[in-house]
Amino acid sequence: MSSWQIRLLGAIAGATIFLGLPLARLRGPSLGLRAALCAVATGILLFLLWDVLAHAVEPVEEALEDAVDEGEGWGEFVWLASLLAGGVVVGLMSLVYYERWLKQRRAASFHANGLSEAATLALLIATGIGLHNFAEGLAIGQSAASGETSLALVLVIGFALHNATEGFGIVAPLAGEVPAPTVRFLALLGLIGGGPTLLGTVIGQAWTSDALSILFLALAAGSILYVLIELIGINRTYAAKPLVTWALLGGLVLGFGTDFVLEAVGG
Repeated sequence: MSSWQIRLLGAIAGATIFLGLPLARLRGPSLGLRAALCAVATGILLFLLWDVLAHAVEPVEEALEDAVDEGEGWGEFVWLASLLAGGVVVGLMSLVYYERWLKQRRAASFHANGLSEAATLALLIATGIGLHNFAEGLAIGQSAASGETSLALVLVIGFALHNATEGFGIVAPLAGEVPAPTVRFLALLGLIGGGPTLLGTVIGQAWTSDALSILFLALAAGSILYVLIELIGINRTYAAKPLVTWALLGGLVLGFGTDFVLEAVGG
């Protein structure tokens, strides 16, 4: 597989995130629909958090097993575990302090970025998903660079399905926003969320590294965890607990369903 073909696959995997973004321009959704959208996004992100951490922890556990069973020393395990822990902390706390900075600026009657709270949350969701998708791009590029073409194709299919649902998750906070988000802003969200897939593919194709993959997966996990905390708080404001709970379960089903498709194709 040529370099440009690999990059094209990475671009396709990231571009499907744009499929869910037009939902943000729907007008007049009911309170129940807004609650359902937010809860589905929460379910999708819960799956992504599990998925990201599972992939990040795997090489760390392998290094631990090598140290315990093979006597290869503890240096590799300590190094990878530090990247994992540090990445999660940075991914989570950097957004916490960024939010505090924004609130301080707003308290002074100045909007630091000119965005509403819903648009800012959408931007943070896109950032967290973008870090996650960068790691996915690394996986695509590294698989192709290793000559595992079939695996790279399977990853593209699975990640493309995931990204289609991630676009929906990004714009969930914007449902019913007045005025409606502009096409330019939605395009920016798509580039932030989906563009890193192509970037990761290019880097992964040129340089394979477990440490780099763990670091970005951990950063993505921390970012997603922050967004989940915010979305759960929003979900609690809706007086529709059964609806929110069912919609959250629906988001989880969407996440795991696309993952099962990936496994079925791979099988």
